[in-house]
Amino acid sequence: MRSSLSHLSGLTVDVLVIGAGINGASAAQHLAAAGHDVLLVDKADFGAGATARSSRLLHCGLRYLAPGRSITEFLVRPDRLLTALRMARQAMAARAELVRTVPERVTAMRFCFPVYRDGPYRPWQIDAAFGILAGLGSGGRIPLDYERLSAEVALARPLLRALRDPDRLEAVACFREYQIDWPERLCLDAVLDAERCGARVRNYTSAALLGSCPEGWQVRLVDTLGSEPPVHVTARRVLNLAGTGIDAVTRTVAPDARRRVVGTKGAHLLVRLPPDCAGTGIAALSRRGEPFYCIPWRGLHFFGPTETLYDGDPHDVRVTPDEAAFLLAEARHLLPGCHLGPDSVVASWAGVRPLTYDPALPLGRRSRELHDLAADGLPGIFALTAGPVMSHRSAGRLLARTAARGLVPRRPAQAVRYAGPAVAQDPTRRGQCPGTPCAPAELRRVVEREHAATLADILFRRMGAAWGEPLGEREIATVAAAVGDALGWDAAARQAAIAAYTNEVASLFASPFAVSSPRPPLLVSPAPDPLSIPAGTAALSQGDRP
Repeated sequence: MRSSLSHLSGLTVDVLVIGAGINGASAAQHLAAAGHDVLLVDKADFGAGATARSSRLLHCGLRYLAPGRSITEFLVRPDRLLTALRMARQAMAARAELVRTVPERVTAMRFCFPVYRDGPYRPWQIDAAFGILAGLGSGGRIPLDYERLSAEVALARPLLRALRDPDRLEAVACFREYQIDWPERLCLDAVLDAERCGARVRNYTSAALLGSCPEGWQVRLVDTLGSEPPVHVTARRVLNLAGTGIDAVTRTVAPDARRRVVGTKGAHLLVRLPPDCAGTGIAALSRRGEPFYCIPWRGLHFFGPTETLYDGDPHDVRVTPDEAAFLLAEARHLLPGCHLGPDSVVASWAGVRPLTYDPALPLGRRSRELHDLAADGLPGIFALTAGPVMSHRSAGRLLARTAARGLVPRRPAQAVRYAGPAVAQDPTRRGQCPGTPCAPAELRRVVEREHAATLADILFRRMGAAWGEPLGEREIATVAAAVGDALGWDAAARQAAIAAYTNEVASLFASPFAVSSPRPPLLVSPAPDPLSIPAGTAALSQGDRP
């Protein structure tokens, strides 16, 4: 369970990691495995920010080789081609590593890229792009299974038969893509492995830099749940991985520090398509010339993302009616044969990407960048921007190497364990064999061992059950009853927890088209038995939007 904040009072650590999104968790995991004394904190729950709100693609890097308007952009700017090749290589490497090491956390799907006669790309250019990707990923041995279908063949297949302008469709490029269905679980896996290796981890704990000292940096920690008094710790190194809050953390001690991060918002709509469309997705361009996806997910599909500037609270970001109208219009334009309308929308979500600030690029740069803040008078403090979910392991290794320079390990090194605990495959337990451990015991386990403090922590990030179809009131109440004793909840506290969860889901994830509904839908399906909620769902990549 969550340890008392007072246990950290006066502590001195090698590295303090501020921000327990997936990159912060990975950095803490690799540092702790190397034998360093690590403290990982986050002002909210582990993985609750950008990590949880991504487009979940573990993509192959095609979009880097398809710049949006025309391939001639690479001829005019060869430096962009070199950057694209580097990023595509990183994408293929991350794809291969995750598929090989945690196959239970990813799922394969068939992705399709329609090529129109009046579009920006010719079929041979798509062939060449996949040839390059295959070469870049030759050491990964995770095939792309690329094939180019004629328009006639493509239009006979489910989902593709709903494409717009069939008379102008020249071909459809099909390939194997992967998805991280549940990126928060990958983040939590890294957090728990960091803890196994000796790291101290604490969610709902904000960190404020107070100033330098002979040992490094003095930091004030505050319990954001409000139940404990603040404490002070000292860190020899600090990794500022607070997402879009990076600049705010830095400027507490360096008000004139340069800006490092810009937030862009990505919105998504979750819809129900015909069952024969399951497992098939589409990568396309919106009418704005931006990447636009239809992605299969848990028996449903989602469309998105948008890309607009956002400087608000990343934990309180939601899809607006205007964004929902845009996404639905683009979905209808891409797939007119699906006859999508407001009543097709099951739910929505939005997230904020912490991209690299560049005054020449209003929406920031997508290239991952490590910042040494010594240039701002903050030696020993480092930050990372634009780190996608899918490449979190390479980011964690880079951050660990950087922060560990000059530090002597406190313990013998250990091997990193990427695989997390097994989770149930069936969110309703339908069809499972007798003797399966009862759900209440599993729920209590996630509270006792995985630092959960709220129902959202449990239902979204520990179980993954809250993503997908709406949960019924009975299931939510059952979970609250099962974990109430472990969390010290009496009857009133349980009701307050249920109300807080219901309000959060209705506010942040309900369909924007259902605002007139007397009770906005929740986000997971009713089960036939009140004890049928499992301790996890299949974890099938922020990834992010590629």
